[in-house]
Amino acid sequence: MYRQLHAQSAPSEPLRLMYRVYKYLLPEVRQELARWSARAASIPNEELRQQALASLSTKQFHCEGGSVYAAIYPEQRDILIPLIVAFQTISDYLDNLCDRSTSLDPRDFRLLHQSMLDAVQPERPLTNYYALREEQDDGGYLHALVMTCRDSIEKLEAYDQVREDIVQLVTWYTDLQVYKHIDKTKRESALLTWWEPYQHDFSELGWNEFAAATGSTLGMFYLFAAAVDKNMTREHARIIREAYFPYVCGLHILLDYLIDQEEDRIGGDLNFCNYYPDQETVILRIEHFATKAKQATSKLPNARYHRMIIEGLLALYLSDHKVREQSEVLQVSKRLMKGSPLMRIFFWINSHWIRKHMY
Repeated sequence: MYRQLHAQSAPSEPLRLMYRVYKYLLPEVRQELARWSARAASIPNEELRQQALASLSTKQFHCEGGSVYAAIYPEQRDILIPLIVAFQTISDYLDNLCDRSTSLDPRDFRLLHQSMLDAVQPERPLTNYYALREEQDDGGYLHALVMTCRDSIEKLEAYDQVREDIVQLVTWYTDLQVYKHIDKTKRESALLTWWEPYQHDFSELGWNEFAAATGSTLGMFYLFAAAVDKNMTREHARIIREAYFPYVCGLHILLDYLIDQEEDRIGGDLNFCNYYPDQETVILRIEHFATKAKQATSKLPNARYHRMIIEGLLALYLSDHKVREQSEVLQVSKRLMKGSPLMRIFFWINSHWIRKHMY
């Protein structure tokens, strides 16, 4: 029954999916973002207000990309869009706070990201997530984001079936954010120590690839969407998580790092692509992740839908203006698009439509 319902509700053609996303979902995402921007503008503390507004204005495409998962069940988008936008907004806001932090305390970073774990575990008490930093008064902004996630989760009929897998993904995400933002002289050793217990289960990955995969929210979003289906089971949830992690999630974040390589080199920021021995290896591993992502999701109901998401993900990042400024990255784009008419369609649409509205 799960397979039948899921297959019926997902779009069957690329153009139909794109039309649905651009015509209906993106305007609703932007309404949500506008609502949170208005709330962020009233944050009393200047630093928290600036970082909240900056995350909403510069990273809105994260929420827009996540909204594709609401296309699985468009009749439930009134649940899924507020949930996806609020959860991704927490992620982006905290990333800004840690990236541009007045603190290098790992306890501070972990307490901030406790809000994400609390957002997906509604029975947990809220706390002062700013308790270990100077900036305190956000006017209830972060609590409001957490409560919006919880309110939406309460409406997901099968959330209990996906909860364990979502919590695992959020836990990994939280760990990554703590270790990648600490003092530069300590972060690599902390990431390697964190990786040690996972080496056996993910032996095909490098430590940097595992870390990259934990930084994606896509698996969480798909599990949120899957929880709309009352016929979802824990076994199906496990299948979804294993299909998305590590390859779809890893592809997502490696592409993000790929296009930021030059920018991160200049700024001295952590970039997982820079841990490969050379650029050719970067290209080969991203190609490998793309292939494995398609293979992994081919086992899911309506595999074509997930293939479209992967192709769209590649097109979104590789059509970024930063690619044109990096000749080696441009090679990746050409190689990945070769023999993929679907990706070329998405590439053209992203280049001429999304970018027009983002820059």
